[in-house]
Amino acid sequence: MPSSLVRPRVLVARPIFPEVIARLREHLDVITHDSEQALSATELQARLQGCDGVFVAASEPINAELLAACPQLKAVCSMAVGYNNIDVPACTARGVLVSNAPDVLTETTADFGFALMMATARRIAESERFLRRGEWTHWSFDLMAGADVHAATLGVLGMGRIGQAIARRGALGFGMPVIYHNRSRLPEADEQAVKARWVDKATLLREADHLVIVVPYSPASHHMIGEAELALMKPGATLTNIARGGVVDDAALARALAERRIAAAGLDVFEGEPKVLPALLDLPNVVLTPHIASASIPTRMAMCNLAADNLIAALTGGKPPTALNPEVLART
Repeated sequence: MPSSLVRPRVLVARPIFPEVIARLREHLDVITHDSEQALSATELQARLQGCDGVFVAASEPINAELLAACPQLKAVCSMAVGYNNIDVPACTARGVLVSNAPDVLTETTADFGFALMMATARRIAESERFLRRGEWTHWSFDLMAGADVHAATLGVLGMGRIGQAIARRGALGFGMPVIYHNRSRLPEADEQAVKARWVDKATLLREADHLVIVVPYSPASHHMIGEAELALMKPGATLTNIARGGVVDDAALARALAERRIAAAGLDVFEGEPKVLPALLDLPNVVLTPHIASASIPTRMAMCNLAADNLIAALTGGKPPTALNPEVLART
């Protein structure tokens, strides 16, 4: 076959919708990894030999070592919005395009974050376990009494797209005063749109009745919430983390929950996931979910399709819609 007719080869490193695989195959030579068990770094490197692109999620490690071992690689396209598993500068240095999937999961993730916060505040998971164990034998005035959400102060740590969507739900839907802390303050018009007020981090922690964490993970945000930060929070406050594992010091949080220094927590992400700190599993006042904040069928389909759009465009001369390092395209 003439080299001009040889289609770029790609690895899809996780099982995804068959419809998306079919669409990729219209343009590319596709190799799939059909096990739910993630490829190890060594296995990923081996499977990428001879591949021009790779479709990844949030956990496949793309680093300088892998890039050096896979010199043919030209595109790394993720279906996730977070990309701390990808060394973008190393990719840029080698001329490898990187993309993520922002925007398409914003509203679904905000829905889930708000739902997780409400479940945490109102002790819903704890109440269900209580009922299922057959312990509900009578009504009492304080049976599983929790905290109000309406009119309580909502604190948002990280005011990107998802943070703003959560703030909007709190302010406009539940009449919550909203305070936030972000590395940079939003323009005044954006603050007014979600009725949010910027405060410093210490004030956020001291004043929030319900703290929702939505910052991206980076070395700078590692253990952004630890012993010292938890000590600033109200005893009746709740903490909800839908950001990334590692932003919260899970061990410190478990101690604070066990000692009732804060009331409760809702966690969708964990350090070292899918492993979960055993101390968290034993606590009644924590709601735990398996990293599913964006897990609606329409949203996951949109995430996969956007990653596919990026991969097809990157390898067939198009313009990837959400490239993180579009400057590499100018070199080709």
